[in-house]
Amino acid sequence: MTKMRTVDAAVAILVKEGAIEAFGLPGAAINPFYSAMRKNGGVRHTLARHVEGASHMADGYSRAKDGNIGICIGTSGPAGTDMITGLYAAWADSIPMLCITGQAPVAKLHKEDFQAVDIQTIAAPVTKMAMTIMEPGQVPGAFQKAFQLMRSGRPGPVLLDLPFDVQMAEIEFDIDAYEPIVVQKPTASRKQLEKALDMLTAAERPLIVAGGGIINAGASAQLVELAELLNVPVIPTLMGWGTIPDDHVLMAGMVGLQTSHRYGNETMLASDFVIGIGNRWANRHTGGLDTYTAGRKFVHIDIEPTQIGRVFSPDLGIASDAGAALDGLIELARERQAAKSLPDYAGWVAECTARKGSLQRKTHFENVPIKPQRVYEEMNKAFGKDTTYVSTIGLSQIAGAQLLHVFGPRQWINAGQAGPLGWTAPAALGVVRGKPDETVVALSGDYDFQFMIEELAVGAQFNLPYIHVVVNNSYLGLIRQSQRGFEMEQNVSLAFENINSPETNGYGVDHVKVAEGLGCKAIRVENPSDLPAAFDKAKALMGEFKVPVVVEVILEKITNISMGVEINAVNEFEELAARGADAPTSIIALLD
Repeated sequence: MTKMRTVDAAVAILVKEGAIEAFGLPGAAINPFYSAMRKNGGVRHTLARHVEGASHMADGYSRAKDGNIGICIGTSGPAGTDMITGLYAAWADSIPMLCITGQAPVAKLHKEDFQAVDIQTIAAPVTKMAMTIMEPGQVPGAFQKAFQLMRSGRPGPVLLDLPFDVQMAEIEFDIDAYEPIVVQKPTASRKQLEKALDMLTAAERPLIVAGGGIINAGASAQLVELAELLNVPVIPTLMGWGTIPDDHVLMAGMVGLQTSHRYGNETMLASDFVIGIGNRWANRHTGGLDTYTAGRKFVHIDIEPTQIGRVFSPDLGIASDAGAALDGLIELARERQAAKSLPDYAGWVAECTARKGSLQRKTHFENVPIKPQRVYEEMNKAFGKDTTYVSTIGLSQIAGAQLLHVFGPRQWINAGQAGPLGWTAPAALGVVRGKPDETVVALSGDYDFQFMIEELAVGAQFNLPYIHVVVNNSYLGLIRQSQRGFEMEQNVSLAFENINSPETNGYGVDHVKVAEGLGCKAIRVENPSDLPAAFDKAKALMGEFKVPVVVEVILEKITNISMGVEINAVNEFEELAARGADAPTSIIALLD
């Protein structure tokens, strides 16, 4: 055995567990851990400008590829409290992330020492485990348990709090004798899956709802294989977008009140059976449950047993890892295919495809200032099928989900349940760390962009290139739209005459100057015909300078984006597509 500091043991464990990408800010109470990282050399560290930003970077990195676990590191007190929003965003979307905080010495924890806070209690509701490690000998076991918990069952974040004296203490530890604890995931039985498949094949108009649990399980290929074997259309949730490519014949559109397609909602309403796999029936997906569930049976498969029945009681619930369930269903479907006992759903698929080719929203507007729909049309043209989009909340995200196209898993990265403003930019930097050779495009409204705009400097310092499309209407657009029911526009305008930048024409903050001041490149676009050239220039600047490139698009100030309170009553505020030229980048072209 070897005697070493606990922090040296902890960093060695990080490397052995494969968690080698950290984001954070050093401070006095966490300096011993930083010294251990420097000594080991196996963990790369990216210096953030704000600890919340670091937590979103770690979150983005975790979401970027299968198996990733991002690490967020901060000192004691406010560093830990700054991480709470990041922990919540990861916890809500089932994302594994490890947060490590420094802490006052054990003997000072009850004496209101400088920056001593009970972060364990504060973080407990938004983590799978939050622990202040009081004994040096517990450090290896706490890290070992953290990794098992993050990966087992429904994934999620963990916070480990390290008092200064615990970090400095020496223990006996042999990294060669360390082994990760076996990850635990429930697996559906053959009998359970037979019942599920029996119910599906007894239906006339079945659907598969594909949730983010499929992406977490790395099982998108199995989902597509099952859908093709059964010839059953798929409705991805917002977190499951990309499990089946948008241009696949069985991709039937998204369903919901906001981030949905007209054809997706109509197909859901026409169905008589739904099997949900790795999803949680989020309220923005379902809307009113009476409307959503009427006239159809449900099977729900989820890795977390208590998730089943949380929103509504299915006709059959199965606790299982999504990948294991899909493997089992594929095996059963192959057997029935060989026995020629599978129903023929060609007519149902054709019906869904017809809706997809007719119920389109218009995107081709020539207006100046620019209508947001045109921005997404041009993004579809400018960025290829390998693009990864990053977004979080607001009218920009809602319209983007309605009008952009995604062609693979982990190519739509979105803080879906928490939706924290400011998440997009730091998360995009984490995604770039996780996908260093791929095209990453972030999408923000002006308010989301301003929340953590300082993190652009991180991209400039560490050469983390991506394109950030900022649609600027100088409004809190989603809040303004939601205030329509109150017949007001209260505290939602960001517009002012910028005395230093009259060229902003009353839109307020000069995002181009701010981005350039932070070491990035930036372009402002005011005419829709200039968008293609702007995106081409942004790609060239990103390639040349290896920094984030901001493309700010000046929008009309007021646009109401399609949404409603029931999936059968979504308000379409804008003119709908009537011919192919109205929606030229739709997956299936409209017939003139």
